[in-house]
Amino acid sequence: MAANKELAGKVALVTGAARNIGRAIAIALAEAGATVAVNARAATADAEAVAEEIRAAGGKAEVFMADIADGAAVNAMTADIIKRHGKIDILILNASIRKETAFIDMSFEEWRSLLSITLDGSFHCTKACLPSMIKAGGGSIVTLGGMTALSGSKKRVHGSVGKHGLWGMTRALAKELGEYKINVNCVAPGQMDTARAADRSERAPVSNVPMGRRSTPEEVAGIVRYLCTPAGTMISGQLIYVDGGQQMF
Repeated sequence: MAANKELAGKVALVTGAARNIGRAIAIALAEAGATVAVNARAATADAEAVAEEIRAAGGKAEVFMADIADGAAVNAMTADIIKRHGKIDILILNASIRKETAFIDMSFEEWRSLLSITLDGSFHCTKACLPSMIKAGGGSIVTLGGMTALSGSKKRVHGSVGKHGLWGMTRALAKELGEYKINVNCVAPGQMDTARAADRSERAPVSNVPMGRRSTPEEVAGIVRYLCTPAGTMISGQLIYVDGGQQMF
């Protein structure tokens, strides 16, 4: 693990941490000295592999399986984390479902299955972690957005709506929780160099990325890590793109 332990003594919950960006964030926070609760809904073996990778490098991590769309399961998970580690200082809302379906073919069940993770899950996790953060005198919440939140995307109406709602939640929470010394931000990855499901469409070309390549999970994780450190305390209510310059405002 890295020598700089700016998050030593902190406890972080990372949802959807079994693969890709979530995995990289869990590792980055552990490298900074945090004890990491690695959450996943069903990918137990992958989550255990992430925790073992962290422990093998000298960090601290445990797996906590739960479907974050289930409020009772989230409450039980956070209570277990606090029982084992005393508190939760950092919440990373990364879990999501990425599906592509034309709106005309989309069922309400599919619509709700995605929004239940992105929005309901974020509600449940934030509500469950807040008392511990307030008691500890502060904390950090980072949501994982996406370019489609503002730009929209064909066959991903539910994904665009979910991420846009998450951005709205981020801004509102930043205003409401600042008095408790809790900073809240949204990090939005651009085109990513990650594993994709077989039913996803082909990757977009990188010709519209000024930096000329896709972002890596580690680059996203680096920004998330910074926002959770003392140096990032005064950054709150912000939408930060890690996209090589695709989105400029």
